Amino acid sequence: MSRYINPFTDFGFKRIFGDEANRDILIDFLNSLEFHPVPIKKIFFKKTEKLGYAIKDRKAIFDIYCHDIKGNKFIVELQRVEQEFFKDRALYYSTYAIQEQSEKKEWDYKLAGVYFIGILDFELRGEREKKDKYLHTVLLMEKETKEVFYDKLEFKFIEVPKFNKTENELKTILDKWLYFFKYLHTLEEIPNILNGDMFIKAFGIAEMTNLSKEKRLEYQASLKAYRDLNVVINESYDKGFLEGTKNNIIKLLDKKFGSVPQEIKDKIISCHDSEKINIILDTIFDIKTLEEIEKILS
Repeated sequence: MSRYINPFTDFGFKRIFGDEANRDILIDFLNSLEFHPVPIKKIFFKKTEKLGYAIKDRKAIFDIYCHDIKGNKFIVELQRVEQEFFKDRALYYSTYAIQEQSEKKEWDYKLAGVYFIGILDFELRGEREKKDKYLHTVLLMEKETKEVFYDKLEFKFIEVPKFNKTENELKTILDKWLYFFKYLHTLEEIPNILNGDMFIKAFGIAEMTNLSKEKRLEYQASLKAYRDLNVVINESYDKGFLEGTKNNIIKLLDKKFGSVPQEIKDKIISCHDSEKINIILDTIFDIKTLEEIEKILS
């Protein structure tokens, strides 16, 4: 077991960046991304589960969802599994933060900003040949002039595997956070370049010896889930991604629930919708009932 927790685990990410007591850490990270409403001085966490307007609508569960004192909304998603339509998913998720601003009374349609951050443990499709381009900033702009047309909807996609700066090359606060994020679980000491107050606090939160017995067990379960997921991904690529993924999902579900009815296994095997299979794989360790699997496949 390493000295520090892995921030790519669900437990590690939310402990460091998603805890009410650590809002200053999240603020520092968000400000390093230089969104339009910077500097962000205060944030308030919101419910991470957003329901559709009708029972049949799909719900969205954000990793972190918060707003600042001006009402600007920030969605932070940690994505461990390559997803064919992740860009579509980011846009879809942002619509929840837009639509919830509608008012039943007389309203002039003025909106607060919506800012999406995708922290990716894989390389985006269509971007793999750009080996040094790990940060993508996306805005609505006028096509001919390239001028920003609307600055209150912005997306940041961070391909962490492409971030390869050495300790001596870290110049900006964002550089330092990405280095922290990628290498935290391999470090035994705090690098000199990360000796600022915010980073020292983050290292303290991430240190294994500072976890209670219960939290340590929770982290170990989260780490096992993360490693199992990586095994599934690697095996899936070896066997042909879609078919291999479906077979490995069934194995993980059998391990999770003891035994999965053959009817559900058959639905998984016969599903040719890669988006649905990716959704199951991405959420498999959060799924609590087999009914949730059937709803995704329906």
